Amino acid sequence: MIEGAAVRVMGVDPGLTRCGVGVVEGAPGKRLRLVHVSVVRTAPDEDHALRLLGVETGIAAVMDELRPDAVAVERVFSQHNVRTVMGTAQAAGIAMLLAARRGLPVALHTPSEAKAAVTGNGRADKAQVTRMVTRLLSLETAPKPADAADALALAICHVWRGGAQRRLAHAQRSRIEEAARAERDRLAARSRGGSVK
Repeated sequence: MIEGAAVRVMGVDPGLTRCGVGVVEGAPGKRLRLVHVSVVRTAPDEDHALRLLGVETGIAAVMDELRPDAVAVERVFSQHNVRTVMGTAQAAGIAMLLAARRGLPVALHTPSEAKAAVTGNGRADKAQVTRMVTRLLSLETAPKPADAADALALAICHVWRGGAQRRLAHAQRSRIEEAARAERDRLAARSRGGSVK
């Protein structure tokens, strides 16, 4: 990817009941463009496995249709409600797995990183984030609910901060691919009856 070229980033604000999905195009120092925003919803009283399937189906559909260059997912932090954080972490994992299957680099951004990127304040409240996302993307109406605005904030954060992260992700992917090759070679030697350490 050429430095300074426009990049299409999909932001995911993970959740089981509401999973925000936003796609933005842009480059540092250049105007941002909204490509897509939506919220994947599942019913709290539905079977947990089916809820995960619903999140997977919704995110996959956007990825396949809009073909982002990278995916930015909110880094999940421990919360007081363990049940809530588990569902959030599972939804985040689904987004990362879907991206990895498509060969897309994944970045994890903390809520404070995304808030700081769009408002200049890592402790900004949801209303401030929504206002700035609306302004930065030149939208006539604010994206709702907050999960949608948060997903767009994550995408914007990655567009603006992703250059160095893309280089690091490329290096990391090379290391992962090398480790996978070594493991395949090890298993192949084992299946041929060779000694494996």
